[in-house]
Amino acid sequence: MQIRADEISKILKEQIRDFQAATIVSEIGTVISVGDGIARIHGLDNAMAGELLDFPHGVKGIALNLEEDNVGAV
Repeated sequence: MQIRADEISKILKEQIRDFQAATIVSEIGTVISVGDGIARIHGLDNAMAGELLDFPHGVKGIALNLEEDNVGAV
């Protein structure tokens, strides 16, 4: 079996072109503070470390610090 770079490239380009990113909202929290690039959010009881968070105006964050009463995100 011979690997052809042009075939692989074509398949990857098709997959990228057809990709549709979808966001599933499962919880909505409240930002209680922002400082030094870190947002503290209350109400994300089921957040997991490394989870992608969507903020208003297209801002994205990553949940890093999971505490009992809030989540720290960058």
